[in-house]
Amino acid sequence: MPTEEVVSQRLKNLERHLEQENPVLLNAVQSFRELDTVAQGMGLLARNESYATQIPWWPLISVLGTFSSGKSTFINHFLGHKIQRTGNQAVDDRFTVICYSSAATPHALPGVALDADPRFPLYRISSSINEVAAGEGERIDAYLQLRACPSERLRGRILIDSPGFDADKQRTATLRIVDHIIDLSDLVLVFFDARHPEPGAMRDTLQHLVANTIKRADSGKFLFILNQLDITAREDNPEDVVAAWQRALGEEGLSAGRFYTIYCPDAASPIDDEARRRRYETKRDADLGEIHGRMQAVEVERAYRIIGALDKTATDLGESAAPILQEALTRWRKQVLTADTILFGTLGVLFLIWSVSAGHWQAGLTYSPPWLDLLHQVSWGTKALIGALLGLAAAAHFSIRRVTAGRLINRVRTRAAASSVRGDLVGAFERNTVWSRTLLSTRPIGWDSAAQRRVEQVLQNCDAYIQKLNDRFTNPSGHAATAPGRKSASRKSAPVKKQ
Repeated sequence: MPTEEVVSQRLKNLERHLEQENPVLLNAVQSFRELDTVAQGMGLLARNESYATQIPWWPLISVLGTFSSGKSTFINHFLGHKIQRTGNQAVDDRFTVICYSSAATPHALPGVALDADPRFPLYRISSSINEVAAGEGERIDAYLQLRACPSERLRGRILIDSPGFDADKQRTATLRIVDHIIDLSDLVLVFFDARHPEPGAMRDTLQHLVANTIKRADSGKFLFILNQLDITAREDNPEDVVAAWQRALGEEGLSAGRFYTIYCPDAASPIDDEARRRRYETKRDADLGEIHGRMQAVEVERAYRIIGALDKTATDLGESAAPILQEALTRWRKQVLTADTILFGTLGVLFLIWSVSAGHWQAGLTYSPPWLDLLHQVSWGTKALIGALLGLAAAAHFSIRRVTAGRLINRVRTRAAASSVRGDLVGAFERNTVWSRTLLSTRPIGWDSAAQRRVEQVLQNCDAYIQKLNDRFTNPSGHAATAPGRKSASRKSAPVKKQ
């Protein structure tokens, strides 16, 4: 685990990078710091952790799809370098993260270069792999590789090429990485092979990359691409192939959305008919132009994604983490008090029955057993008895607290997983149930009025950040941009549009 100083230095480096590139995101880092303070006070984050280091700050494009669907050929064409192997069968079974390098030729690095570097996506993905496939995280080089390429189109952005989906060879660990990549990405290109549009060949892809995206709030970042459409030129039946492909998507619930039909100019089959060739090329170039345009403008998607992540983190703190802890603590407190009442009440009743039957009570309800006279003969005897009884009562009470808290941990863990809250909710709950924490406390540790004001201020700042991004990337009024340092009296804020 990194030290607190290391995390602080990472955030400072990030702020220096964003100071010139995007001041709005610079402010977002400072807002993440505010949430870190709240989460660390609640026990959700350790002092050497930060929400800002749990998301990728580089614009990220992932390329997913079926094997032999032309993903690698598309990437090579886009970059202008033959960086990925190509073929009609699956030629690579690892996820490849591709980033810019000033070196004259592309070069490859092992997967540990990604797993151990917080600047890249898939940082510490080995831990997630181990959660679903014990021991596989140690084989990180079998899942990941890093490639550097001097293509100018990579400046300021990162590409991830996935291995093809094979219905007979799917592994849980691989799917965990796919889901993680989708969550991190600003743009997801989902490729299908025009030569195999039937549902059977696309079953896994349809399930994991289509059906699971329908209800996502960020479904607009998915582009569905039917590649290698030049194969239809001989029969001149692209409409039939596209229709079959769209029917397959429709069966998974995707009845609308932007579909692209392309093929790579560098690997296209020759089309002898001149008119047909021009028609195919015109459609291909139009769709490729749109796809490349989205890829080039991914910085915009990245800015909104990060503000969205900030907003979600703040919302989760106030509307998920705190209520889950509050509910668990209320339940814990009630169960402890109930168990205490039953235990000490039962002991009291049993003692009363025993003492009455033994004739220890005198007239006037005075408790005077024979052994009490012996105890009074020792100067410290009564105090020792009281101390022993209090000690036994305390031991019983704290044992009840510990056992009751242990029984509720799985409930907290289940609710945390269902809510996708960032941070250690189980650790925060355990912190609230330590022996020094009184049952009289009604709120989780660290969730006081000051913490709530911090979270509310971050949420308000998110609205302001979105407005600033809208002002930067849109101009609904059509007025000329105001020169830097000057204000226009008639200027109106752009409409807020969260993504």
